Amino acid sequence: MARLVLSSTVKLSSGFEMPLLGLGVFQNYDCFTACVAALKHGYRHIDTAQVYRNEAEVGRAVRESGVPREEIFITTKIIQGSFGYQSTLATVEESLKKLGLSYIDLYLIHSPLSAKEKRVETYKALLEKKAEGKIRSVGVSNYGVKHLEEIRNAGFETPTVNQIELHPFCQQKEIVAYDDKHGIVTQAYCPLVRGAFGNPVLQEVSKRVGKDPAQVLIRWSLQRGFVPLPKSSKPERVISNADVYDFELSEEDMAKLDGQDRGKEGAISWNPVDAD
Repeated sequence: MARLVLSSTVKLSSGFEMPLLGLGVFQNYDCFTACVAALKHGYRHIDTAQVYRNEAEVGRAVRESGVPREEIFITTKIIQGSFGYQSTLATVEESLKKLGLSYIDLYLIHSPLSAKEKRVETYKALLEKKAEGKIRSVGVSNYGVKHLEEIRNAGFETPTVNQIELHPFCQQKEIVAYDDKHGIVTQAYCPLVRGAFGNPVLQEVSKRVGKDPAQVLIRWSLQRGFVPLPKSSKPERVISNADVYDFELSEEDMAKLDGQDRGKEGAISWNPVDAD
């Protein structure tokens, strides 16, 4: 494995580079301070969404950070209430306006919670916005294998990214295997299991490597080849969550954490990947 650093990236099928560590801003309605702290510390990837109601805060942080726009990777997402061809075209323009940006690096379908026809129309519209240069890469979130297959069967280009809940206790192996086979980068949301750090194996590994459980979980995700999106509203935690590049989990530690998978029972977020 190549040595990982905060500036490490992965090349998407669209040809663009995406930073391997991102800041999540879910349920952070005043995320400006966290975003500025992240960008100041060296993060170059922020993950927001239409439904998070903080795209404007993210855009303000980007503009006021002093970091050149082209160095920052911004992801946002369209929620199911906005699905449909025309409404998706309008929603992308709304996101651009709220963010105050001329383009969005990655635009995701937030979930498969709609009729198949609506999902396909939404994906088509996002690809058209990509062709216009308003979006650089298109992907999905919470998509199971059958939802990914419907995109392939419709004859559209493969999503660049699939963002799903991922951590040692919910590893979604079937979806990850599909993503890997088809060149889809897997992003990990809830990588910090919302602070539920009581697992004895996690505690054991944390003590052995001299890192806190959050740092161990992020490092596990990175070593598994995922793109973790840890969230915090506290600048000090944003910074400590990036302090994961001065150690490496051994094969034994990785195997122990891999062995904690509980499938759906281990999920801590309501997960719509089984939606029709």
